[in-house]
Amino acid sequence: MHPKKNITSSHFQIIQNNSKTKKIPTMASHFLKAVFAFCTFLLLCVLLPQLAHAKHTGITRHYKFDIKLQNVTRLCKTKSILTVNGKFPGPRIIAREGDRVLIKVANHVQNNVTLHWHGIRQLRSGWADGPAYITQCPIQTGQTYLYNFTIIGQRGTLFWHAHISWLRATIYGPIVILPKRHVPYPFPQPFKEVPIIFGEWWNANTETIISQALKTGSGPNVSDAYTINGLPGPLYNCSTKDTFKLKVKPGKTYLLRLINAALNDELFFSIANHSLTVVEADAVYVKPFRTQTILITPGQTTNVLLRTKPKAPNAIFAMAARPYVTGPAAFDNSTTMGLLEYETGPNHKKNKKLPLLKPVLPKLNDTSFSFKFSQKIRSLANAKFPAKVPKNINRKFFFTVGLGLSSCSKSQRCTNNTQVLAGINNVSFIQPNTALLQAHFFNKTKGVFTTDFPTNPPFKFNYTGKPPSNLMLSTGTKVVVLPYKTSVELVLQDTSIIGAESHPLHLHGFNFFVVGMGFGNFDSKKDPPKFNLVDPAERNTIGVPSGGWVAIRFLTDNPGVWFMHCHLEVHTSWGLKMAWVVMDGKKPNQKLAPPPSDLPKC
Repeated sequence: MHPKKNITSSHFQIIQNNSKTKKIPTMASHFLKAVFAFCTFLLLCVLLPQLAHAKHTGITRHYKFDIKLQNVTRLCKTKSILTVNGKFPGPRIIAREGDRVLIKVANHVQNNVTLHWHGIRQLRSGWADGPAYITQCPIQTGQTYLYNFTIIGQRGTLFWHAHISWLRATIYGPIVILPKRHVPYPFPQPFKEVPIIFGEWWNANTETIISQALKTGSGPNVSDAYTINGLPGPLYNCSTKDTFKLKVKPGKTYLLRLINAALNDELFFSIANHSLTVVEADAVYVKPFRTQTILITPGQTTNVLLRTKPKAPNAIFAMAARPYVTGPAAFDNSTTMGLLEYETGPNHKKNKKLPLLKPVLPKLNDTSFSFKFSQKIRSLANAKFPAKVPKNINRKFFFTVGLGLSSCSKSQRCTNNTQVLAGINNVSFIQPNTALLQAHFFNKTKGVFTTDFPTNPPFKFNYTGKPPSNLMLSTGTKVVVLPYKTSVELVLQDTSIIGAESHPLHLHGFNFFVVGMGFGNFDSKKDPPKFNLVDPAERNTIGVPSGGWVAIRFLTDNPGVWFMHCHLEVHTSWGLKMAWVVMDGKKPNQKLAPPPSDLPKC
């Protein structure tokens, strides 16, 4: 391999110097000078604006992610899991607002893999978003792909995870986006920042679990443990040594970056005898509020300030997380625990047997707490951090979200030839075998997807009351097509079919404003006048209340194909997903760029 030559003005200087030592005809000499002048002019035109732009944006950060197998022991059982760089959880990505991030992913395992940078807007960089068969074909064994995106107008905590089948059970890690240099947080500067990422652990192979569930048409086996930073904690079998410990100094403020990377469970989280101040949700600053307990759904992130006690107490404090449960399905009814331990000075009495204080968490099915907690999250909505809520709505959509039934295929082994599926507006999404974004970009959509996704449910019923007699869902790969910069209002309505359930809906490519929520059936006349258009929460993932509805608004200022799905992985597997196709705008900076040359092929 020869190093690439840098074509710079010094390179042209050599040509000029050579022209003096050799007798070159006059016309040729003039020609060379003209070429040199023209090239120099071109370089200045191209490079100077880029250099000026770079000063005001950020730097380029490079990461190498090797997907590889790693033996990991939890709950006294060792198994081989898929990891990034052999780490579980995976490595932390740190960047600043305005930075460009390049992550080269190499697949060294037998599974097809994609990675998603959850919550990153991906403005005009949809090829880097990551959901398999939506924006890209998977990275196959022995192949590589360079994820290339710039972080525009975002700062806070997000996370990355695998986005194919159930591989995100072990392939996940934090994304920390710091503000631009010399830009402070809108809250007290913390003494230390600590990512706390919740996960779910299965002793069995998760790919086998979901594969068997889909074959039998029934629910998958539940997890064996929840984890904090990959560790289950002392409440599980032989896991005392596998406990996350946060050592703190008295009288200090800590920023805890909470991330729920669990597959199928919303979680309550609390630290004994300590209150938490919520300052950010889904990488958007919020009006600070104090709480003893956090509710966090899969796909959500929450930054909280923890102020430690002025003097080191004679106690150890448990930090615990357990599920918030709705719906009829089986669930992992266990609790993960970490320890908050105070560092003590030399004069402090050493007491090896300090008492362990435990927090009191809400009841497993405390929907009232869940609803009230969601309503407390409000945008700052000030001059520095405005809430740009779309006011003049161009398109309104009403989507029911929930479970349903479908007939089984001949290859399945179902009871009564019926399987449980999930859908939006009675459509259970069928994953295509080529990526939607490629089909859209190259205008080869025939046989890949149709553009007739229903704007409203195909038939009306009492959505949160007695279910209809026909519980069967239709299936298809359907999308909604919208022009660039359409103001959208979307109401997501839970249904009681099979059972009312909370659904954390995640939208790729956009943040949205949560303008309203309530219990029962949405009333299109009575509810909109109560919408909060002043300081609503701005998020990328929101829990649709169990037996209720949520209204969101967003502006389609990002051309591409954008996935929307329930972040309970079992519901995604069952088809509770769809996609929005946003067309290019008229200006060059409103169009999706062509795909990179190394985009994986199906």
